[in-house]
Order: sequence, then C-alpha cells, then structure tokens
Amino acid sequence: MTDSSDYVVVGAGLAGAASAWQLAARGHQVTILERNVPASHDASSHGSARIFRYAYADHFYTHAVAESKSLWDGLAEVAGTPLITPSGAVDFGTERHPQLLASVLADEGIEHELLDAAAARDRWPGLAFDTEVLWHPGAGVIDAETAVNAMVDQAVKHGARLLTGWPLRSLDKTAAGYRLTSSTGETFDAGHVVISTGGWLPELLGKLALPAGFLAGLPQITVRQEQAFHFRYRDPESAANWPTFINKREDIQVYGLPGGRDAGFAGQKVAEYNGGKFIPSAAEQTGEVDPANRTRVVDYVRRLLPGLDPEPYAETTCLFTNTPTEDFIIDRVDGLTILSPCSGHGAKFAPLIGQWAADLATGAANVPLRFRTATTAVSNR
Repeated sequence: MTDSSDYVVVGAGLAGAASAWQLAARGHQVTILERNVPASHDASSHGSARIFRYAYADHFYTHAVAESKSLWDGLAEVAGTPLITPSGAVDFGTERHPQLLASVLADEGIEHELLDAAAARDRWPGLAFDTEVLWHPGAGVIDAETAVNAMVDQAVKHGARLLTGWPLRSLDKTAAGYRLTSSTGETFDAGHVVISTGGWLPELLGKLALPAGFLAGLPQITVRQEQAFHFRYRDPESAANWPTFINKREDIQVYGLPGGRDAGFAGQKVAEYNGGKFIPSAAEQTGEVDPANRTRVVDYVRRLLPGLDPEPYAETTCLFTNTPTEDFIIDRVDGLTILSPCSGHGAKFAPLIGQWAADLATGAANVPLRFRTATTAVSNR
C-alpha cells in the first residue's frame, strides 16, 4: 500500500531538516524522505565545521543572520547541546572590502572593529595580513551534523516521521496532491512537498511535474565538487585563538575555520572558495581531491598562514550548489516548494530558511521575493 502524509520534505540536510522541524512544530503531519541518512557524508551538510558570520556587503543578509541566531539559540536550548562554537571572524584582502563590511555591521548594530594590518598581525600572528582587517567577535563555527540531527530530533518529537534510504526518482501530480516514487519503486502520497535535495536538484528538476513557465524562471543551478584541507597548528596552544577568516585577493579567494571534530581539533580547515570542478549533479561526484586545487591551497597556506604546518594532514571533498547571484531558491508552485541551493553560505541561515520554507509551503506568509525568481518570472509574463 502507498503511505501518505500532508507534508513531505525530501532531503534531510540542514535546509530540509529545518523545514521539517518548523512544519512539525506548527502541528502539521510531516514525513521526511531522505535518500541516505540525515547529514549524509556525500552531501552538503555533514561534518562539524561551517562558518557562522555576520559580515555581508548586503544589509539583507546581515539582518537575516541576526534573525537566524535567535533561532539557533532556541534550538540549542531545546536540544540541550551547543551548536555554534564562538571564535570570531576576520575578513581581509583587496577584494573583500573590510570598510564596506564594517559599515553594514555598524548599520545593523553588530559589534565589530577595523584594524590596520600591523595591529592584526600582532593579535593573530598565525595569519599574514596585507590590508585592513575587519574583526567581529560574534562569529563562530556551526557543527552542521549535530545541528541536522537536532532539527530532525525536534521534528520527530513533534510527530514527524523519518524514512531513510529513500532516494526520490520522480514526482507526479495527482488529484489530491503528489505521488513520489523512489528509485526502488516505492511510492508515497503527499498533499504538499518540499524539495530540498541540494546537489541532486539539477538532475531532478525535469522529474518534478513543474509547469514549464515556472521551471524556465528558476535561476541556473550549478554544482561544484569542492575540496577542503586540514592543516595542523604549529603551536597547539594557539588553537583556541584562531578565528574563522575570509580572504579575497585578486589571485585567489580562501576561507578557513577551526576544523573541530572533523580534524581532531588539531588544525584549521582551509579551502579555496568555488575552487572545485563543475559536475552535472551530486550523482556525478567522485570524492577525489583535485591535485591542482591542493597545490593552490598548500601554496596559500605556506605564504599567508605562517601559524600552520603547510602539509595537510586530512582532506575531503564536499558539494557547493550555486545560483549566479548566490541568492537561495525558496519558491512555490501549487503544492510544491523548491528549496535549494544555498550557494556555499546557507548553513548559517538554516533555521531561518526552514521558517521561510514552512511559511511558504503552508501559505502562512510570503518569503523575500529575491528567492522567488520563478514565480516573479511567471507573474511578469
């Protein structure tokens, strides 16, 4: 027999888990269908290290981070476990524009400080600075996997069901809503569906019973197989003093953060931003680190992170699913909500993205129009 639910959330990464939690907490009947397991290691929400930061050149996102932080705090309280480890953040480089970021933080009332390069080198001798530096102490590191599990647990406590090992193959419109079919032939009926499949979305779009006009209005979605490398602290006693950082230069854009559990708490996770190769979808990932990318990151560490041993002691791949503007997709047509992708910076917004998705899926409220380009395109025709 085909099972059914009022709301089905497909995908239990950060955004999907947050959506299920928000929907279930509002009293809706919810089922989560996850292709593997929550925070799966071949997707985008695994591991213990994602940057939480307020520094954006766009007031909208900085304000949204502040909104999200209150939701993170509430989740940590009910889950009984910390989800964000404070570290502070530094932003620097000719293409990062620290003064612009500082002006946005000032407008939003976020604590921050601008330092010249010499003062910053004195405070963080493990990093080399050659431009003005923005410091904001409210930043930190999100434990993504713990956060996903906390949100799934809260959804289940509010009555949601979790079905794992359920890879979606297709979705068809029915008189009562939608029928979902798995790659093994199982079926599931739903009145409303939230699709939060991250890097698997590109290969699914043509199988989701989406109106042609809506489908054409979605932004281009690209998937990259990124890689991250862990470098040991030369002075293990300095570990607690390392901030997260974003350095945008003309030749390379790099971010780093304390690696946490993923790296045995022994080093900094460092990666080139959008430095990985394009792949058609997550299904095409190889898990193999690109040697050229490793060389670029190691060279960067050797030149600009003197506090780290420049030989990586661990490395991994992950997925970035991007739109051209780096805005998210949170859009709806009929009873189907598309929720993806997060463009490499969505983790910090996860509880708020779940709230937005639940608002849109239930009709309780709209979401920012910047996330609804398909609806906007259809309405302007």
